[in-house]
Amino acid sequence: MDLHSLFELATGSLAQGDLIGAERGFLELLALQPGNAQIRYPLGVTLAHQGRTAEALDMISAAAASRPDDPDILLDYGVVLRESGRFDEALAAFDHALAVQPGNADLVKLRGDTLVSLKRADEALVCYDQILAFRPNTAMLQHCRGNALRALGRHDEAVASFDRALALEPDFTPALYDRGTSLAARHRIAEWFAGFEGFFNRWKAAETWSAVGHEPPPPHKAQHGAEQAAYLQEARIAVSGKRPHIEGGARISGPAINSANALAAGAAWRDNRPQIVVIDNLLTAEALDAMRRYCWGSAMWRDAYDPGYIGAFPESGFAAPLLAQIVEEFRTVFSDICGDHALKYIWGFKYDSSLEGIGIHADAAAVNVNFWITPDEANLDPQSGGLVVWDRAAPLDWDFDKFNRDEDAIRDFLSKSGAQSMTIPYRANRAVIFDSDLFHQTDTIRFKPGYCNRRINVTLLYGERDPEKLS
Repeated sequence: MDLHSLFELATGSLAQGDLIGAERGFLELLALQPGNAQIRYPLGVTLAHQGRTAEALDMISAAAASRPDDPDILLDYGVVLRESGRFDEALAAFDHALAVQPGNADLVKLRGDTLVSLKRADEALVCYDQILAFRPNTAMLQHCRGNALRALGRHDEAVASFDRALALEPDFTPALYDRGTSLAARHRIAEWFAGFEGFFNRWKAAETWSAVGHEPPPPHKAQHGAEQAAYLQEARIAVSGKRPHIEGGARISGPAINSANALAAGAAWRDNRPQIVVIDNLLTAEALDAMRRYCWGSAMWRDAYDPGYIGAFPESGFAAPLLAQIVEEFRTVFSDICGDHALKYIWGFKYDSSLEGIGIHADAAAVNVNFWITPDEANLDPQSGGLVVWDRAAPLDWDFDKFNRDEDAIRDFLSKSGAQSMTIPYRANRAVIFDSDLFHQTDTIRFKPGYCNRRINVTLLYGERDPEKLS
């Protein structure tokens, strides 16, 4: 086969998404013509599509050196530099490409994205506005503009941009999440959760929860589903067809958070080192009862985890007005703990009566609030079932995957640092509030069998990690 035919075959494979075939073809061509930039460039693109950025950069940089004014090569060169974290060089590549091809919208957007990565959001905003002047109905650009505004702390304007993105594409989930971040920064929790409720309702309407064509759930999740169905039937709670049911969850007329512990908890938070505070009777009786009915009756427990627990998150229905009320009141009542920290995220977990809970990890936040709502009578061992917290924080140079998932590295670190653990036993309506950087895990679970005896915890994360605290 001649060189032209080989090149056509390789480029055809790349166009069709056959990355292995394309790589094989370009390598064969490169063996015949090692210095050919016309071969190195598409081979670099092929490697980049496979996530092999270092190899891709080697190929595309050679192509860029031999054809320094080719805007297509400069664009891809800049993209791979961005993916390698070399943002200053990426920006230079995009600027060079724009000098060759002024006004190219793709290049202007990439330049804006890179400026955001360089924390130059004000300049990025100029880029996005430049493109939006003639492409105002592009959801992705509205989303990018919102993120630039969010980085500048202009959260109300950011929300308006995210709203425009969602009006154009209602299921554009990145805009939904980032909108929530800006609303949270303004402590507009009810609006944030209402956005998730709208997303969840559209999800229900599309019947995307149907099990048709999907893998069967793991046994512990299937068992939970069967137990919940029996509970709903026994409680005479009507469920409409195949769509997941949300039971209750409305705001209550009285307070949701018991304020009696506020002063003592605030003083303990200031004085305790490490920062760990235990509060009993967190919720008022009305709020606790409403939370139990909401968690027992709502089909929002979608995410299954291998150790044996299942989770509910805002996007799957865990976004009731009652939860917004709890989040808002907690920050107000315990202002000495939360300060001006915004809510970062919220979730709930349910556990099997005897399987394992969450392994050792830390969370990327400033304050972790973990509270339990299952009645005490369900717990077979009053000295366990709660939380184990260590007195060592996750090292600053560890990324999220390491301090959240690498149990071997965590245990090695704790052992070598002489860390000591504290066990907080399970109690209904007890909250454990602690510095999110502290390593922690679920204690041994021995609860009675039965649906309403399943251990349930709710986690609120407030604020961001503080690098100065850890340095």
